[in-house]
Amino acid sequence: MGSLNVLSPGFLTTVQDLGRDHYAHLGLSPSGAADAVSLRLGNLLVGNPPNAAALEMTLVGATIVFNSDCAIALVGSDFGATLDGCAVPRWQTVFVQSRQTLRCGSAASGARCYLCVGGGILAEIIMSSSSTHLQIALGGNRGGPLRSGDTFEFSGSGPHRALTVKPSVLEDLFTAGPLRVTGGPQVHLFSAMEQSLFSSSIYIVEEESNRMGLRLSGPPLIETIREEMLTEGISVGAIQVPPSGKPIILFVEHPTTGGYPKIANVISADMHRVGQLQPRNDVRFEFVTVNAAISLLHERETILKSENCLQPI
Repeated sequence: MGSLNVLSPGFLTTVQDLGRDHYAHLGLSPSGAADAVSLRLGNLLVGNPPNAAALEMTLVGATIVFNSDCAIALVGSDFGATLDGCAVPRWQTVFVQSRQTLRCGSAASGARCYLCVGGGILAEIIMSSSSTHLQIALGGNRGGPLRSGDTFEFSGSGPHRALTVKPSVLEDLFTAGPLRVTGGPQVHLFSAMEQSLFSSSIYIVEEESNRMGLRLSGPPLIETIREEMLTEGISVGAIQVPPSGKPIILFVEHPTTGGYPKIANVISADMHRVGQLQPRNDVRFEFVTVNAAISLLHERETILKSENCLQPI
């Protein structure tokens, strides 16, 4: 058993795993890692199960001192991390000695970086998950972000050799380009011109975006006057359009019901890319078929479930 102390929590650092599925009927959205692909790769690098809890850092990272030897991996965006002043590479296993200090700065690109530790961060399990749901103050670190002085334990196990993610895997999983979407349940309520405008325009992520949803500014979708609709269930990745005409990508802490029409839904294979969007980033959308979405998810899962995605250093 090992432990770490939080000297500085950064802007927003939380305990996250892969979230709580199958509780939407109770009004609970999944929460979990905003970039689940990075979390899964990080856990592979330190010998953890895919769902092991880690620390998710947003925009500005934490400063942490380790109280015991352990294996760690930093994955996701580049936060300019150093270990006792020496640069820490991302996407590979790093062996840390007791009393060493990890300092993570501001995001050079993307929005989130994950600190995975051998054995996983130990936190209370609620509804099969240790993830933090900030909107309802549930799970993780007493339902909230990390604070200076917090201490977390981990089992201390880890790999016996250093591994790294193959560059070809990162290229396949994090290719830039439009977010691919399928038609939403109310796409028929939007005119052909609005659908074309949606898929051909550049939108900008607004400052008010968070883990509940990403608000987008750009050409408003207000050509057609739409009648009020009955409230219905909402899934993660749904893109709803309120009366302002400005789309909102509903994210991991989304409300489970809503009454705004949904023009599209980000495909599961691209949801991890949504988790790396930060305010003022550009976003474009591309419609694909449901069959294409299923095929792309299958391709992603084949990569992630293969030990061939890693190689020794």
